[in-house]
Amino acid sequence: MSLTEIAPGLRRWTAWHDEWQEDVGCLAVETDDGLVLIDPLDPPRGLGRPEHVLITVHWHARSTKARDVWAHRRASRMLANRGVEVSHPFTADDPLPGGIEAFPTARPGEVVYWLPRQRAVAVGDVLLGAGAKPRDTGEPLRLCPERWLGKATHDDLRDSLAPLLELPVARVLVRPAE
Repeated sequence: MSLTEIAPGLRRWTAWHDEWQEDVGCLAVETDDGLVLIDPLDPPRGLGRPEHVLITVHWHARSTKARDVWAHRRASRMLANRGVEVSHPFTADDPLPGGIEAFPTARPGEVVYWLPRQRAVAVGDVLLGAGAKPRDTGEPLRLCPERWLGKATHDDLRDSLAPLLELPVARVLVRPAE
């Protein structure tokens, strides 16, 4: 397991998830408020103890050993059922550590994080990598399966993600492609 620097102050690693039987992506962001991990699993040695952990969606409650754990208010109830204590349940307009911003999605309780210093969007499951051979659309990203959205549709998901198009995004960080 090694850290890859994606941009100054932004590093990524992957780790094996036993339940899902695949590698999952994890992020470390250096901020003025300390080290922030997003959806972490078994951080590599030498990374240091995080001040904050941000969770994109309740399924991504992995290694949450930090002083402060942040998740959307709707996800925090589901996380509590999984034994994860969220110290900072938030809504989309609440301030987050390091100037990070949360954008709600059409998937209940799932947010996408905007990392302004790195001009990056950190995504949980609503956007997926298309893999080395892009699927049907020929695009490097795809929407999650519509069945993951509950009562929402792909059109609802597109609408919820539309505000991201107004940001100066340089990179979209998704889990590793299959």
